[in-house]
Amino acid sequence: MTDISLQLYSGRNFPPMSDVIKLAGSLGYKEVEGFGGMYGDLDDAGVKALKAELDAAGVKMATGHFGIDQLENETAKMLNIAKTLGMDAVYCPYIMPDARPTDAAGWTAFGARLEKAGKPFKDAGFDFGWHNHDFEFVALADGSLPHDRIFEAGPGLSWEIDVAWVIRGGADPLKFIDRYKDRITSVHVKDIAPAGQAEDEGGWADVGHGTVDWKTLWQALKATKARHFVVEHDNPNDIKRCASRSIASIKAF
Repeated sequence: MTDISLQLYSGRNFPPMSDVIKLAGSLGYKEVEGFGGMYGDLDDAGVKALKAELDAAGVKMATGHFGIDQLENETAKMLNIAKTLGMDAVYCPYIMPDARPTDAAGWTAFGARLEKAGKPFKDAGFDFGWHNHDFEFVALADGSLPHDRIFEAGPGLSWEIDVAWVIRGGADPLKFIDRYKDRITSVHVKDIAPAGQAEDEGGWADVGHGTVDWKTLWQALKATKARHFVVEHDNPNDIKRCASRSIASIKAF
């Protein structure tokens, strides 16, 4: 059985985060994934305290999200955070809408920018890559996809595939899993509610309780280089329900 992780962003609306970390450990998660907003502003003592909380809960923060500005402008600090918390993979998760390129050349430049931003982390022994949303799968004027442009220009980038966002972007996840199987090192495991349902939760669902064919996808993803399988729900109204039902579904795949 693969060790399952919980993206702590899922529990950001259920403070304190220390309780979410404890919940993850109590439900059988062996890993958690952090995000820049929870550790980016901590001093060294705060980062060490967070590491102690993880250890006490019996979970490892194996992967972490860091914003592009953190990666580029606070490189040494973010490297120290990743090392102190015991991560082995670092992913850049997003770019704000007003900062997104609008053409193929712009996305090619962004891929090269990510490659450069990741070099200090790769040099330090971390896996480094990009985490997708839906906008990367919307065709540009020349017919190409931002996703492909990013990875063409960043040959050393790994991919943390968020399958549900690929689907919301209108793409076939199995096609992209096969095409990028040698680049996929982590997976976001989340689900999409049937149309018109769970609108108070952004239309997302607990894993195994939505429309995504996770049993089929799970087998395809197990054939990639993915080492981390991270449960996420972008806006659950009950973190315990979401975390417990999701890991139970995964154990049945």
